[in-house]
Amino acid sequence: MDEESIPRATEVLRAGTWQDAQARDSVLLDFDDRHRRRRLYTGQGGLAFLLDLPEATVLRDGDGLALATGGVVRVRAAPEPLVEITAATREHLARLAWHLGNRHLPTQIEGERLLIRDDHVIVHMLEGLGATLRKVDAPFDPEGGAYGEHNRQPGHHHHHGDHGHHHDHDHQH
Repeated sequence: MDEESIPRATEVLRAGTWQDAQARDSVLLDFDDRHRRRRLYTGQGGLAFLLDLPEATVLRDGDGLALATGGVVRVRAAPEPLVEITAATREHLARLAWHLGNRHLPTQIEGERLLIRDDHVIVHMLEGLGATLRKVDAPFDPEGGAYGEHNRQPGHHHHHGDHGHHHDHDHQH
């Protein structure tokens, strides 16, 4: 099948803004595969389509990809190996969240727990800070961060304390 005959998904419809009846197929993607601009996907029902967005966009669970030919492909977040972080008090959990944020670590915040990707260096740090940790398999949908989605790269970890740099609007790693 040549690229000209493959349906193109050219717009993201945020979860809750489109109807289930519009769905022609769905894609089950981990967090890395939900941050793209252009990529060929095959839906769970077999529909091949080309994601073709103006810029790289983070896709969230329940979003729809509007096909130029009509219909929508539902985005589903795939479960992946994560570490659940809990603490005895809300204050302690807030301190743990601060330490993760200080390292620019993608973190999902859910009420009484935090979720991160399994990283042995960070797990060791959290153990030292008195966190309660449990390995889980769950969809990963971390916060976007104050400086946009640049922190989603898997290799973007600071495994040290104060890393001594200030972030402004044109900060690059």
